[in-house]
Amino acid sequence: MTGTDPPILELTDVSKSFGRTPVLQDVSLAVPRGSIVALLGASGSGKTTLLQIIAGLHDPDGGCVKIGGRDMGSVPAFERPVNMMFQSYALFPHLSVLGNIEYGLRARGLDRAERRRLVAWALELTRLVDLGGRRPDQLSGGQRQRVALARCLVMKPAILLLDEPMAALDRSLRAQVQRELIAIQRAIGTTFILVTHDQEEAMAMSDYIAVMDKGRIVQFDKPRTLYERPRSRFVASFLGSINLFDGACQASGARQCRFTTHEGLEILLERNEPINWELVGAVGFRPEKILISRKQTSLENPIPGVIEQITYTGSLTHTTVRIATDRRLHATSMNFGDGAVDGPAQGDAVFVGLPSGAGVILTE
Repeated sequence: MTGTDPPILELTDVSKSFGRTPVLQDVSLAVPRGSIVALLGASGSGKTTLLQIIAGLHDPDGGCVKIGGRDMGSVPAFERPVNMMFQSYALFPHLSVLGNIEYGLRARGLDRAERRRLVAWALELTRLVDLGGRRPDQLSGGQRQRVALARCLVMKPAILLLDEPMAALDRSLRAQVQRELIAIQRAIGTTFILVTHDQEEAMAMSDYIAVMDKGRIVQFDKPRTLYERPRSRFVASFLGSINLFDGACQASGARQCRFTTHEGLEILLERNEPINWELVGAVGFRPEKILISRKQTSLENPIPGVIEQITYTGSLTHTTVRIATDRRLHATSMNFGDGAVDGPAQGDAVFVGLPSGAGVILTE
């Protein structure tokens, strides 16, 4: 999508309540054409309801839904240019892979030649060519998911809606399926909107993420922007791990300030761009940005502490350091070679370094 392309989906002030319980509150969103967008939030944040409103399965109490510039207010679900892939896949057990994929085309009344052409395209796209005669109970979880995906894509929707698409897969299969979905989306250019509560899944798959909380979209941005430059404490804490300090700034320039925490720690902060330091009320450091050393002089913003716990997970080592204020800071480091034999151990006195340019600066 270029800067001049209109969004494929526009939501304006969409609201929905069930009884007296508000589920969505004034949700507005513009989805770029040809992108993968994740609706990310905890259970009860409203993401699945929002997906169902886009699909036409629920009517909003207020607001407007436009797809391709057309108001969907009076358009029933079966006439909308969308298709939904459900968490359960909802395959017909008595039909073969071919029969499942072809089902929607038959319902639409396409002739036999056109059905065959589209089914062959979908089978090739999802790597199911050799499995057309099998039934769902003869397939693996990943294969069933590809059948469900092919059944949706064969209808050529403008938008494909995916409700927790990896929920039924074990962890070892998820990364593979994520890569497959991304490759398929890039190949055909269909806009994907997926609902997930899995932060890593949203980060790995999406061009953009809409973080939802209590029926609202609290930030909509690219994954890197959300992680490195969250606009609120909620987004900073929800997306990944973070060490947060509350306090206030004394500016020493447009791009630098001396941040004093409520615990009395002083932390030098720097940003490449000017910032209104008077608005800053908290700063956070992601675990992978924190450094640990026995030497104070090798670190920025060194804080003395004692290593309380070290957890080795293969590619990463997670370290917890207790500092003088009796709070715990969490650091993560990549493991190289055969391990840091001479590295700090549990119980060692160390210094924790907080790089001045790595702070997540929060004004909300």
